[in-house]
Amino acid sequence: MVSDYLLLTGVTGLLGRYLLRDLLLQGRRLAVIARPNRKQTAEQRVEELVQFWEQQIGQLLPRPVVLEGDICESYLGLDAASRDWVAQHCSVAMHSAASLTFHEDAQGEPYRSNIGGLTHMLQLCKEASITDLHYISTAYVAGLREDLVLEHELQAEQAFRNDYERSKFQGELLVRAADFIETLTVYRPAVIAGDSQTGYTNTYHGLYLYLKLMSVLVRNTEPGPDGVRDTPVQFALSGDEERNVVPVDWVSAVICHLLDTPAAHGNTFHLAPEVPLTPRQIIEAGYRYYNSRGVEFTGAAADTRQPISEIDRTAHENIGMYKEYESSDPKFDLTNVRKFAAHLPCPVIDEAMLHRFLRYGEDDRWGKRKPPRNCPCASVEAYCRSQLVEETADSTGDALAVNLHVLGPGGGDWQLLLRDGQLVHMQAGSFVQAAASFSLDSHQFWSLTEPQEVFPWVLAEQYLQAPPATAAKVLEQLSAAMFNSTATHSLNLENASS
Repeated sequence: MVSDYLLLTGVTGLLGRYLLRDLLLQGRRLAVIARPNRKQTAEQRVEELVQFWEQQIGQLLPRPVVLEGDICESYLGLDAASRDWVAQHCSVAMHSAASLTFHEDAQGEPYRSNIGGLTHMLQLCKEASITDLHYISTAYVAGLREDLVLEHELQAEQAFRNDYERSKFQGELLVRAADFIETLTVYRPAVIAGDSQTGYTNTYHGLYLYLKLMSVLVRNTEPGPDGVRDTPVQFALSGDEERNVVPVDWVSAVICHLLDTPAAHGNTFHLAPEVPLTPRQIIEAGYRYYNSRGVEFTGAAADTRQPISEIDRTAHENIGMYKEYESSDPKFDLTNVRKFAAHLPCPVIDEAMLHRFLRYGEDDRWGKRKPPRNCPCASVEAYCRSQLVEETADSTGDALAVNLHVLGPGGGDWQLLLRDGQLVHMQAGSFVQAAASFSLDSHQFWSLTEPQEVFPWVLAEQYLQAPPATAAKVLEQLSAAMFNSTATHSLNLENASS
């Protein structure tokens, strides 16, 4: 069985959900690994993500094959059947899953995910003979370097700010040492912020933590007689320090473009901004958004240990975990990304974009707003499985293979094996070796399952892609097995072959 699925991890993370969207829009056939939570199965979590994107872009999307697993378990927690499926159908892998924990916790994060999870991905790739790996690292494997960091550099005797940076550095060493990987492409994003167009994020770390703190402090300060809110805070900075922050939608767009550019494979890419952000820009954007003032940049040599106000004390108590990033940020060489993705310049994070970030965060109550749950949708897979007859040793021998593609809620891709008007076998995915394909959206699919006096042959013909010589047979088998039609039909061969 030949196919070319891309195996993707980390789809529930911020970058991962954008990769999921963009790869589906690109036409990539995806298999994603997800784990269930207390309220949802792995399939339901991924379905919710895809429905979210459908609502955002106003377009129905194909569904990825969902494999239930856990990156912290051997072979990513896949059972034997899923591992066999990966070995048969996945030709390339992209590892986006990671922990952003800065300092090692009781569960062993970030090392548990960033080293253990990567080890398990390599374990699975080796077993499945996947030799083309795309790995999402971070630009901060450079650690505390302040010079120009070249894309081909990794080991430079650098120190690290925290366990997150160290774990990602060790992860790069690990993946580069995997001798069975023939083509390794490494992506090193800088600090990832929200969507440049909408401000969307699902996580309030990094830049968003500062924006949240700004919002809380200013909103809880009464305006003075002149209508301006005073928030006296001192930072031991010049205010002009350069910070490497990039919008998530740009990072995803560049990665997907590079993935689709074979000449780019095998390289390392810094996904960092051409125009860095500064603390002064962030503060001044906040001034104009909230009609506030009061932040003083006192310079790096100043002693700001004694708070000048209760607001100052609160501010410094809440940004402690990011103190290590205030004093330095490297300059990242962008040679490779300029060479292969010059047509995708990084959007400049200007005041308008910062205001979008603030507006989204406040509307989202900084992550406390309950996301609207998508209405439960009928599962095409469950329906198909309800039509399966008991499989016998010889029932699939001369069966007719049909790829079923269903876009939209509850949809997916499956290969159906039909024999004597019955569904005798089905498996996730669509494959080259098939007599025909039947492609439609979920609304159209369910309309065919409704009881009706005459099966809508003309409508069904529009969904069928098959050679003219076999089209009539395929449609009769499919309609009998899936839609309980027992009639025969003289097919419009011109439609079927178009």
